[in-house]
Amino acid sequence: MSYGIWLSWNNQKEGFDLPVLPAEIGVSVSGDGGEHEVQGGGKINVIKNRGLKEYSIESFFPRKPSLFIPIVQPYVKTEFLLSPKRYVESIMRWWESRWPIRFVYVGSTMQINTPVSIESFEWRESGGTPGDIEYKLKLKEYRFYSAQQVKVENNTVKKSAEKRVDDRVPASTYTVVSGDSLWKIAQRALGDGGRWREIQALNGITDAQTKSLKIGTILKLPAVKANA
Repeated sequence: MSYGIWLSWNNQKEGFDLPVLPAEIGVSVSGDGGEHEVQGGGKINVIKNRGLKEYSIESFFPRKPSLFIPIVQPYVKTEFLLSPKRYVESIMRWWESRWPIRFVYVGSTMQINTPVSIESFEWRESGGTPGDIEYKLKLKEYRFYSAQQVKVENNTVKKSAEKRVDDRVPASTYTVVSGDSLWKIAQRALGDGGRWREIQALNGITDAQTKSLKIGTILKLPAVKANA
């Protein structure tokens, strides 16, 4: 494939190719530098880390052909064409989840594979071709983050190794199975067994009840850290 765009959500459990590829992909990035006045030296510019990249896409979701209304669509580049409504509903649902999606772009000279947030999404039914939905989609680079442990050895600062990022949407509940303990549940569902007391407090479980969790009990879970 020399050119294509794939959007997915929840560690690729849902996703689709854009059926009609845009004529261009807009990419913008700004710096975060600032001007400062130096006594006797005038203004200086302090260079800081770059800002987050922003991507803009404009295209349309074509209506699906039917047995009664055959349509020639040479511009459609996907083998699995969905209805325009399905595309719109998926993007809106991903956006409302407040979790990043993954943006993959494969071009002739460059590739992009990054988590992004949905910043804006506009759509309208095309008047010239009823059934098609034109849209504008703006995405922004997303960086997973968490507090890092730092150790100082021989006056040298050493950061703990970064964990692999995970763009799965965290579960909000957990059903107790045989052999479970709060520590095991926290390790399995949150990636950190030490957070078992958060589950205990959130569900009002007494210390005595932690020793014999009832199978089938549905427990509420605290939020999963973005890169847990």
